[in-house]
Amino acid sequence: MRTFLTTKAARRALRPIADLIDQRIERQIRRSIGGGSEGGLQRELTALRHRQRPLELLLDGTGRGVSRMPAQVHLDRAIEELAQVSGDRSGAERNIAQAFRLLIALEALGVGRIAGGTMNICGKLSAVPLLDPPNDEILEIGTLYGMFGAALIRMMERAGRDPRLTVVDPLAGLQLQPGTTEGADPTGTPVRGAAVRANLALVGAAGAAARVQQGFSEDPEVRALVADRSYGVIIVDGDHSASGVAADLEWAEQIVAPGGIVVLDDFGHPKWPGIKEAFDKHMATDTRLTFLGQVANSGYLRASA
Repeated sequence: MRTFLTTKAARRALRPIADLIDQRIERQIRRSIGGGSEGGLQRELTALRHRQRPLELLLDGTGRGVSRMPAQVHLDRAIEELAQVSGDRSGAERNIAQAFRLLIALEALGVGRIAGGTMNICGKLSAVPLLDPPNDEILEIGTLYGMFGAALIRMMERAGRDPRLTVVDPLAGLQLQPGTTEGADPTGTPVRGAAVRANLALVGAAGAAARVQQGFSEDPEVRALVADRSYGVIIVDGDHSASGVAADLEWAEQIVAPGGIVVLDDFGHPKWPGIKEAFDKHMATDTRLTFLGQVANSGYLRASA
């Protein structure tokens, strides 16, 4: 048999008493927080909002198209994935924190922005030095404004390395992807060589010495100009179509150093299924590359020695 307090009649009878208790609790909260008046509480909330707005301007998506305030769940997941790929949990936590601060600083000082979500960017900047590439030659296929390359130089230098960056990008005035229609960049800044050079200069001598080759990575002339060395790190972030990624992976096989790291940006991202498609087909061949794992929508591979 149901107890008295669970019957409908009892709930109706007790409702006025419960409402009275709620009202008294609400009045007590208002007196404690707002000096006894709704106006006081409203003033406190307004003051808090005014103090918060400058922080939002530093981290929100205004002028770059994406917020730089990561959710705690995404931050924790990126650290966990990086710890698994690198085998270094303390290094993962340290590098993610340093990469996040670097991202905010460079976008505040630089021209344009770094393409991608916050954890995706921080994951790449953190993982590359932790994976200890065999040499300091870095090839970045697709750079947008050159700011990611600048950030990677700085993260490698923090690890005691002497990075030498080569960039390949069409520098076509805006971000290009087959099958998409891109308008003006949310920063309002055109993609051009001068912007890339300005951002690379922010990280000193290594940035100023970087090679910037304008053109598409599939062009034979472009390949001939930059395939003059073996690369310890290759960032594949150009054409996101299946055919484009397949061509870049095939080229990476030829020029990556033994033990070198190949980074596939936007790996597994639902917006770009061609990346995973090209990866699956490439890994079914007699490849030198071994898949290490995934961190925040980037895949990591290492070339055999």
